[in-house]
Amino acid sequence: RSVNIVAFGNERDGFSEDSQQPSLIWSYLGRSALISQIDSSLSASYVGNPVFTEYQAYVFGNVRLVVHDCPVWDIFDSDWYTSCRLIGGADIIVIKYSVNDKTSFQELKDSYVPMVKKALNHCSVPVIISAIGARKNGVPCTCPLCTSDRRSCVTTSEGVQLAKELGATYLELHTLNDFYIQKYFGGVLEYFMIQSLNQKSSEKMKKRRKTQRCHRVQPPQLEQPEKMPILKGEASHYNADLHNLLCCCQCADVAFYPEDLSRAVEAHKIILCSVSHLFMLLFGVKSPSDSQDASIVQLAKSLFVVEAGDPFPSSPHGAPPCVPPVRVVVKDSVFCSCLPDILHFIYSGTCWEQI
Repeated sequence: RSVNIVAFGNERDGFSEDSQQPSLIWSYLGRSALISQIDSSLSASYVGNPVFTEYQAYVFGNVRLVVHDCPVWDIFDSDWYTSCRLIGGADIIVIKYSVNDKTSFQELKDSYVPMVKKALNHCSVPVIISAIGARKNGVPCTCPLCTSDRRSCVTTSEGVQLAKELGATYLELHTLNDFYIQKYFGGVLEYFMIQSLNQKSSEKMKKRRKTQRCHRVQPPQLEQPEKMPILKGEASHYNADLHNLLCCCQCADVAFYPEDLSRAVEAHKIILCSVSHLFMLLFGVKSPSDSQDASIVQLAKSLFVVEAGDPFPSSPHGAPPCVPPVRVVVKDSVFCSCLPDILHFIYSGTCWEQI
């Protein structure tokens, strides 16, 4: 994280006797408790004269602070590209002038403020205008000399009007002592530093979220389905169809007879095998060795006798052979009389769990 500050203007008036007075920027960097690791370097123009001083330091612990202090406004005349680059990369701009140098202020107002506004190009960069020094005509006097001096000072209203033109914050620093440097100027400058860092952090988060949204796989935009008709379930015909197989003797492949062979009751082996292991043993689906209950084998032998059919049944030429039903003789007369009812129960589809 970093904050870039650009300062323009000279806080010393042309007739000042103290030429060694430190600048506003250097005074702030040297006195502020928030600044550490200060380093400075001079940058020269193409004619060899120093154009600005670059300070590098750290503020708020780990935030890199870069300050370009340009005391000479000629940089806008000699190197427009550099001046625009400095303003374009600035997070905060400081414009400073001496209240006792009316000529320099007028030149600033007429020539260089329009250039600054053009370079800003509607950028929302905070600007601080610092009017530095105590006016020498502070004591009212009516003599002609004091009247002349009064005209050479920059009034507060002129400074405020200049700040309005730039949308800037106006400060008057009567002297560069600890109060004006640290609490007054430093307080405003540090406020704008914090605002700049917050804005950069917010823009960084927005950019990161936008990048994440771009790389995220977007779900397909599906149209809402039309309203489907309500389907009514049809009643099952399974039980009725199963019962019709028994009544109509369709596809019957087994016939039960009493011992006198007087009548036949037809059925289907697959249905009978599905309800009892006894019929599986009877029709050879399972062998006696597969049964774990020997009583079932004995019961099958005591109740039924399967008669061997013709292994080569006759059929018309070209037609598939017609396989007659397997004939099963029921030995037990009581069981034989109950067999039709037993078959009706089996073909009714009723499960033993439902009884």
